Amino acid sequence: MKRRIPQYSELRELVQFKAFDPDRRRARLARANTIADLRDIAKRRVPTAAFEYVDGGSFAEHSLRRNRDAFDAVEFNPRVLRDVSAVDLRTKIAGAEAALPVGIAPTGLTRLMHAEGEVAGAQAAASFGIPFSLSTMGTVSIEEVAREAPDAERWFQLYLWKDRPRSLDLIRRAEAAGFGALIVTVDTPVSGARHRDTRNGMTLPPTLTAKTILDASYRPEWWFNFLTTKPLGFANFEGERTSVAEQVNTMFDPSLNLDDLAWLRENWSGELIVKGIQSASDAVDVLARGADALVVSNHGGRQLDRAPVPLKVLPEIRAAVGSEAQLILDSGIMSGGDIVAALAAGADFTLIGRAYLYGLMAGGRQGVDRALEILRTEMTLVMQLIGVTSVAELGPEHLRNLARTTQEARG
Repeated sequence: MKRRIPQYSELRELVQFKAFDPDRRRARLARANTIADLRDIAKRRVPTAAFEYVDGGSFAEHSLRRNRDAFDAVEFNPRVLRDVSAVDLRTKIAGAEAALPVGIAPTGLTRLMHAEGEVAGAQAAASFGIPFSLSTMGTVSIEEVAREAPDAERWFQLYLWKDRPRSLDLIRRAEAAGFGALIVTVDTPVSGARHRDTRNGMTLPPTLTAKTILDASYRPEWWFNFLTTKPLGFANFEGERTSVAEQVNTMFDPSLNLDDLAWLRENWSGELIVKGIQSASDAVDVLARGADALVVSNHGGRQLDRAPVPLKVLPEIRAAVGSEAQLILDSGIMSGGDIVAALAAGADFTLIGRAYLYGLMAGGRQGVDRALEILRTEMTLVMQLIGVTSVAELGPEHLRNLARTTQEARG
């Protein structure tokens, strides 16, 4: 083998240094290629209590792990020699057009993750042409979200309180602020046992101890934002300083039943979405009481441990309610491939919670944008690789193990 001295011109072509980006947040986010990368960044940038509130599940976290295991076990059935030069990710859900088959799920305590909170999520959703859901336990008010993101397709999530007049007031406020859909969450008769939060002493407003101050001390950006923005608290109602679980249990109504759902239908003129469906029989009953769409969800593994896995039970629910019913899936989605799998398994739409919050913690509004960019890119690539050019084309034939998944859901 003959050797030679390389020419300078050849070396110059090989050595390409990236220009320094003075916007360190932008540079940091540009290095994130997956939602898992954003999670890694988030873990370094926010206090442990905030990160684990997002990252954790309930009890022994079996449901949390099983949600992911179900998506990891998915096997696609690709078709080749298809023209996939153009992919259309648009769809329609709850009476509105969406540029992507995914929306932002309602999440509580969001400004604890980053001071920009729900406003960042709503503005990013508007930019990407997808729905944004505001939680009853949000840290930005109904009216502020409407004001800061007037072009967003906005949904309001309701925990139906024991105090029905207060619930009605929230509904009226959401309607007046132009929220197009009401999501009522029904899998929370009581709060699940979230042991990470208990160990971390999660309260709202946050209680500062020597431990929490030390933990936050090497996250200066989070600490600075926390101290220089408005006090953190539930923005849509007044709460006392106590643990999050205790506050939640004073709000949740264990007597909630189908008659209450009929009451909501009478008092809400927009789209009514019921979140927390985990069985075919409940899906049928809820649709019969006037729901326009269902969210097949186990609350991201944050309520009942060993709950049905949404992806596994979805085909059974689809078979029970028929092709016309609108089904949305959440819990466990961490990639564009997961979204495609959910759509192929029978969902019309999906929602993301943790995936969005990892982006928010990693970099505020820019981080949410990056999370949605990642998901959009992955969805496009996966659909091209399985030979599909539109959301409407996706079906059970694109999953090799769908039959086994359905059998597991029934067994």
